[in-house]
Parts: sequence; C-alpha cells; structure tokens
Amino acid sequence: MLTDELGQGGTAAEGPGNRAEHQGRTSGNLVQLITPAGERVSHPEYDPWVQDVTDEQLCSLYEDLVVIRRIDTEATALQRQGELALWPPLLGQEASQIGSARTLRDDDFVFPSYRDNGVAYCRGIKLTDIIRVWRGNAAGGWDPYTVNMATSQIVIGSQTLHATGYAMGIQNDGADSVAITYFGDGATSEGDVNEAMVFAASFQAPVVFFCQNNHWAISEPVRLQSHIHIADRAAGFGIPSMRVDGNDVLAVMAATRVALDRARRGGGPTFIEAVTYRMGPHTTADDPTRYRDANELEDWAAKDPIRRVKALLDRKGLLTEKLEAAVQQKADAVAREMRSGCINMPDPEPLDVFKHVYSTPNSWLDRQQDHYARYLASFGDPAGAASEEGAH
Repeated sequence: MLTDELGQGGTAAEGPGNRAEHQGRTSGNLVQLITPAGERVSHPEYDPWVQDVTDEQLCSLYEDLVVIRRIDTEATALQRQGELALWPPLLGQEASQIGSARTLRDDDFVFPSYRDNGVAYCRGIKLTDIIRVWRGNAAGGWDPYTVNMATSQIVIGSQTLHATGYAMGIQNDGADSVAITYFGDGATSEGDVNEAMVFAASFQAPVVFFCQNNHWAISEPVRLQSHIHIADRAAGFGIPSMRVDGNDVLAVMAATRVALDRARRGGGPTFIEAVTYRMGPHTTADDPTRYRDANELEDWAAKDPIRRVKALLDRKGLLTEKLEAAVQQKADAVAREMRSGCINMPDPEPLDVFKHVYSTPNSWLDRQQDHYARYLASFGDPAGAASEEGAH
C-alpha cells in the first residue's frame, strides 16, 4: 500500500487520533474538514468559512456529487457506445469541482479546462451543451456570457491567461467580482500558467488559480514534474496559496471562500492546490493500466469524495431512505436527459462551419461561404442550393 497522504490518521508516525488530524490537517499542511471515514474534524482557521452550511445544504452538496458522477459515467458509456467521439472523465474529482463551484457568485467568471464538467453543471449549463463538442457537433458548447463561464479549453493552461486578463478588466471596471480558472497539475509545467501568475501578481488581479492535482498528467506522475508541493510554487510569484484535501467538499468550499474573499477585498490572486485523484483514464482514449499501479488506485478509492460525505450524513442522522431515493431519482433523470439529448442531437448543416468565426460581417469569409455553397449545390445538395439562393 502507498503512503496515505490524505489522512486516514496522517502518516504512520503520527497515527490515528494525533493532534494534526484533529486540527484538520495532515502531512504537508493539507487542509481537511471531513476524514475519509466521514468524521467532521475541526480547524480553527477554516471552520468559520463553512459554519453557515446547514444540514439541508450538506444534503444538497451530496446530491451534486452523486449527480455529476452520474453525468460522468453516462457520458463515458455514451462514448464507449460510439455516441461521443471522446470524453475526459472527472471520476474522483467531484468534491474539488462542487466544493469550489458552489461558492461562486453569478457575476464571477469561470475559465475551465476540458475536465470541469461538474463546474459547468453548477453554472447551469444544459447537459446537451456540455457534450455538444465531444459529439463533434459544434466548436463550442454554450454562450459564455449567459452563464459567465468560458467554453472548455483544450490547449493546456491557456485559460489561466484568459482568466488573468479578465480579472484585470474587473479591476478596471471597479467591480468586486472574481475570475477563477481551473487546471490540472500537468498544466503548471506550461509557460502560459507561469506567465499568467506573473501578471496576476504584478497587477494584484482578482483571480483564483484552482489546480486540481489529480496526480497524473496523462501518463506522467506529479512527482516527476514537481519535487515540492505544487502550492509551494506560488510563493515564488508572490501569490499566497493553500493546499487542501481535494476529496473533501467542505474543505474545498472553505479554501475557495477564503480566496474569493481576498480577491473581492483587493487582496489579489490566490493559488489553491486541491489534492485529489483521477480514478479513471485521462480521456476515454487512454489506458491508465499501462502506467498506473493498481495499489495506488485502491488506496485512493478508500478516500472517495462521495463515500465520505455519505458517511458524514449517516453520522448526523441525515442519510434517510427518502434522501437516498430523491438523490437517485435526480441522478437517473439527469442521465436520461443527457442520453436523449445526445442521441437526438441534430447534425450540423455543412455551412454551419462558417458560423461564429467572426463577430462582425467579413467579406473574405462571405466569399468562401459562397464558393462552398456553389460547390455543394453542384451535387444537388439542398443545403448548398438554399444558401446560394439566399446569397442572391
């Protein structure tokens, strides 16, 4: 068995019941408020940030965790059945996404990577829009300005630059909203992320850098790319950081609230390292058994983010049959909606490729479209013929 970093009692030297555990910390000053066994542990510094979370809200967080796992497993099944071209699973990272996303205000702006579909769910993005790109039906799934969340970014780390630039715009507007950007541990080795942190620190921009350290950058382990905790890198840029148990939804919520509050008060950027684990493949095109030890997967399965919240609810007497049934019903409904939306999604028209290329009319693009329409019309293509007729 591998070293237990996320606290089933801390390290072997510390053992169960040690002071570090009951102060909500384990090795590496990792903030933890719910143990893998579902025990709520106190942390004087972070407890105040979640003291307003009611039992009802805790049950709602549990529902969120279950629902986005179901979204993920359903999308994976759709890909395996040939309905999606590709899918990037978030299995195991649910608490990092729900705990952070549920702290955001509507006017905060999210800049995600390609794996942050749980965040998209929290922002109210339609399930069909989440999978539209992965089916190959569109270049972008949704209008960013209707939900204050940019579309998924495939280029590793570039969304951090977008977030920093947006945050500088917030400063210029004199608003107190915040930009938050999500990325993985592998992205921290990209120049874009480091450049974004330089600018964010220089201008004290209201941006939160949220790193989901899931331990694997495709097939490269995090220990290969960083010999120190990733959160410790932020100090070199003059950015305060926190290292939090990314499988603990309450700890993630507390840390994100601290970062958001700092940004709103003019305190500048914050770096959060949410230490979690990618239970599945990098994408459905990946085979993690080729590079990952099965024992490692077993160790992290014991720290499952849903299991620990379920155990906490049980300890508090909140895990009723009625709650379980309602959560399952919601998850089933979401899965049905996603599957139906995927299978019945209309194919794009040939000339749709010219849509949304420019925000204003462009004669060069119009000329290309006219030529392509004429080409399609030469085959008796009704879409091309209709477009050609409309052009005249």
